Amino acid sequence: MNSEFTIAVHSLVYLAYLPERMASSEMIADNVGTHSARVRKVMSGLRKSGFVDTREGAGGGYRLTIDPNVVTLGDVYRVMAQGSFIPSWCSGDPGMDCVVGSNMNQVMFGIFCTAEKQLEGYFSGITISDVLKQIHACGCD
Repeated sequence: MNSEFTIAVHSLVYLAYLPERMASSEMIADNVGTHSARVRKVMSGLRKSGFVDTREGAGGGYRLTIDPNVVTLGDVYRVMAQGSFIPSWCSGDPGMDCVVGSNMNQVMFGIFCTAEKQLEGYFSGITISDVLKQIHACGCD
């Protein structure tokens, strides 16, 4: 899992929370607790996927363009992090003269793919509004 997914979810929930559903990258960065350049990188991906739009100039920033009651964490995961659950390296070597060593990489890849599909399925049952409701339930208003 990469941190861009977390930043994306946080940013979308924050925009859904705001009455005007708009904020500058600095406002979002302050709320997320990261640098505004990092937020702009994540928001660029969200913009390309149609989750947010931008407005230039004074009073500009990022504006939520999706319905927080419909868009799920699964949607965000597919855009920002799909494939990140699978490690970039698995043990073993297909050329080994050992049944364990020669097949471990393929077997582990399959296991991680299955786990990622289950994670994505779980995320698909949680909307941006659901996350905001959980935040409100914490008494964090």
